[in-house]
Amino acid sequence: MSLHDDAVLVLKAYEGQPELRQTYLDHLSAHPDGMWKACEAGHLTASALVIDPERERVLLTLHKKLNMWLQMGGHCEPGDATVAAAALREAEEESGVAGLALLAGGPVRLDRHPIPAPCHWHLDVQYAALAPAGAVEAISDESLDLRWFGYDEVAQVADESVVRLLEATRARL
Repeated sequence: MSLHDDAVLVLKAYEGQPELRQTYLDHLSAHPDGMWKACEAGHLTASALVIDPERERVLLTLHKKLNMWLQMGGHCEPGDATVAAAALREAEEESGVAGLALLAGGPVRLDRHPIPAPCHWHLDVQYAALAPAGAVEAISDESLDLRWFGYDEVAQVADESVVRLLEATRARL
């Protein structure tokens, strides 16, 4: 099965955000290359909010290009077998934490946001990942900083999309 086919199945199974979910499905139907950065009409991305083992904090990255505190995530790559695998790969690469485990139940949320031309949209499929006991983070070259934040601190440092992802993640937990 192709990554494109997996994304369609994941989105069809996702029960939340019906209008936005349909926007994603319509995009994939209209753009066979809609999984890839080269698709100028926009493309799917995959991300994961990393949660500490005690389920009291989340790990955010200070994104180098955007200078914003965000969850780990990014573009799908040809080696990604599934959207979930892409989210997990991105989370491990950007956090430096090995052994992350995605929460059961598929994506936690969807978030569509504009990006500069030539591509115009990221259609992010957002997961949540639990860090193992004793997890040690390491800053990647895509990040200015990496830090654990208590749930009550996230709204003070991150934008609404991260706050909504945290709310959906806590509901899933």
